[in-house]
Amino acid sequence: MYTFKIHLNKEEEGGYMATVPALPGCITQGDNIDEALEMVKEAIELYVEELKERGERIPDDSNTLEYSLNLELA
Repeated sequence: MYTFKIHLNKEEEGGYMATVPALPGCITQGDNIDEALEMVKEAIELYVEELKERGERIPDDSNTLEYSLNLELA
């Protein structure tokens, strides 16, 4: 089992862009959050399949910690 962090960014023109930091270039989008998540799942599966076919290591985020820090700056 692999763990992948997904970043969802709301786009100005609408919809959401989904990126997977552990998989460079694994980027997709959807009209809403649910669609973006569905699309990124498919993109991850295709990306990992390609890595397996090439015999490359599959990176994941199982040992990555993530934290959000909010700062009020003057």
